[in-house]
Amino acid sequence: MKSQKSFAEAVGALYLVPTPIGNLEDMTFRAVKTLQEADLIASEDTRNTQKLLNHFEIKVPQKSLHEHNYNERIPELIRFLKSGQSIAQVSDAGMPSISDPGHELVVACINEDIPVIALPGATAGMTALIASGLLPQPFYFYGFLQRKRSAQKKELEELKKQTATLIFYESPHRVKETLKNMNGVWGNREVVICRELTKLYEEYLRGTTEELLTYLEDHTLKGECCLLVAGADEVEEADEVFEGTLKEQVEALIVAGQPSKEAIKMVAKRHNLKKQEVYKEYHEL
Repeated sequence: MKSQKSFAEAVGALYLVPTPIGNLEDMTFRAVKTLQEADLIASEDTRNTQKLLNHFEIKVPQKSLHEHNYNERIPELIRFLKSGQSIAQVSDAGMPSISDPGHELVVACINEDIPVIALPGATAGMTALIASGLLPQPFYFYGFLQRKRSAQKKELEELKKQTATLIFYESPHRVKETLKNMNGVWGNREVVICRELTKLYEEYLRGTTEELLTYLEDHTLKGECCLLVAGADEVEEADEVFEGTLKEQVEALIVAGQPSKEAIKMVAKRHNLKKQEVYKEYHEL
C-alpha cells in the first residue's frame, strides 16, 4: 500500500497535462502554467507539441517519449525526476495514456515513489459521449480495436453482451469495415460517429449501423473518428441448471403442486425434449 500526497513536495513530480484535441482554446490556464513551469516536457511527438508551445510562447525544452523509445527513455526521465526536477508529459492530443503513450512512465514513477499529478482537460471519448444522445452511464471505453478482421471480430464477440454504451477510437479509413463487423456480430444497433471534434468541421452522424453503412457507401470520412455504440438491450441469462434425473424433476414439480401431465411438459421444455421422452423416463417404460 502506498500513499501519495500530491503537493507535499514542490519538486520532482510528473505532471500529466492534457492538450487540445483540436481547438487550441480548450487549453486550460492551469495546463499552460504547468507547461511553463516544468523543467522538461516529455512529448509523444516533439514537432507536434512545438506548435502548441509556440502558440502559448512556452520555451521549456522537450524530449520525445513514445511507443518506440520508452524502454530507453524512461530510466533517463526517472533520473531527472529524482534529481528534484519536474516533467510535464503530453500526448499529441487529449489525455496522456488514453490510447497514447504515458502509462509506462506513470508506473515507473509510482514504483519510485515519485508523485504523479494528473490535470483535467480535453478527452475525445467523453466529449463525444455527452453529445451523442446515447446513454452516458454506464459507459465502456475501449479505445482502438484490432485491425485484423478475425482479431477484431473476436473482440466484438467478447463485448457482445456489454450493456454499457461502448466508446471506440477509429481511423476514418477503417470505420466502414469496423461497422460491417459490428453489424455482423452485434446486429443493427444505434451508432454515433463523431469526427473532427472541436474543429470547424465537427460532425455527428447518428443512426443505426445499417443506416450509417448505407451513408458511407456514398460519403468519405476525414479526420480521426470517435465511434459510439449502444450497449446490448439485455444480457442473455446463463442456462439454468436443474438437479436430478428427468423423473426426479417431474416428481419435484408434482410435489410443488403441478399435475403430472403439466410437470412432464415443463421438464420436456426445460431440456428441449419431446414430451414422450420425458413420459417414458417418468414411468420407466
